[in-house]
Amino acid sequence: MPREAARVRDIPTLIERARAGEARAVARLISLVEDGAPELPEVAAALAPYAGSAQVVGLTGAPGVGKSTTTNELVRALRAAGRRVGVLAVDPSSPFTGGAILGDRIRMQEHTGDPGVYIRSMSSRGQLGGLAAATPQAVRILEGAGCDVVLVETVGVGQAEVEIASLADTTLVLVAPGMGDAIQAVKAGILEIADVFVINKADRPGVDNTYRDIQGMLALGERGPGEWRPQVVRAVAVRNEGIDDVVAAIEKHRAWMTDSGQLTVRREKRAAVEVEAIALGTLRARMGSLREGTPLSALAGRVAAGELDPYAAAEELLKTL
Repeated sequence: MPREAARVRDIPTLIERARAGEARAVARLISLVEDGAPELPEVAAALAPYAGSAQVVGLTGAPGVGKSTTTNELVRALRAAGRRVGVLAVDPSSPFTGGAILGDRIRMQEHTGDPGVYIRSMSSRGQLGGLAAATPQAVRILEGAGCDVVLVETVGVGQAEVEIASLADTTLVLVAPGMGDAIQAVKAGILEIADVFVINKADRPGVDNTYRDIQGMLALGERGPGEWRPQVVRAVAVRNEGIDDVVAAIEKHRAWMTDSGQLTVRREKRAAVEVEAIALGTLRARMGSLREGTPLSALAGRVAAGELDPYAAAEELLKTL
């Protein structure tokens, strides 16, 4: 067996090195997750004791609102506070290689020499919702590697980006004046998932109108006593203005979730989604494909011929598992 392959399969050693903050070990573990390697159950079992140790912050918004620049400045602020930071930047997939088109973000390269920062670009590989399918497991790896905060920056894919809310403890929705984002937020359902609105590029004309639009939309929402009302913060990330206010809003939301018990509720929902996704993936693998001779192929033929309805076929398929 090649030496490299042997190293990859030595999961306890990889976990130990990742726990010590070795970036190469973290990278190997995330690659195992992205590739769907057979060692994943062993990796997950080793990382289970560290689940929930990091604060997970999602950043989403339309392309061009400055998500990468804002993420870069948040990393700077969090590092100044002495916190270890992991960044998962989910990029569009290359149609040729399936890999991330943008790679590690150019704007974040100033942090690459900092041992307290880990940055990884992940390919969405056509996954709807702005996230890569492997993102939840990658978050667990960064938690196990000792990150205090994990920032997840999503693909700017518009209405499907609401998936980030199922992964993050706190969801930041970025908008910018003059881009119609405030109205688009309503259409996309983003109003419901935002814990903090960040009006970036707040030095542009129209920022006051955007602020009023968002506040007006929030006023229309129904909230019970003690429920969280999303914060609206102005920033100019490219000049590092307003970033401290963004961090303060994140911490305020974290405190509210802890005091109200919603942090536990949100994380249990996240775990349920994760378990369901793994279970469904396992079921699909057991059902087989449409290859000739498989139970699914035989049942599909009967449905197509009108001999069996799809619900009855699904029941028969489940009985074979």
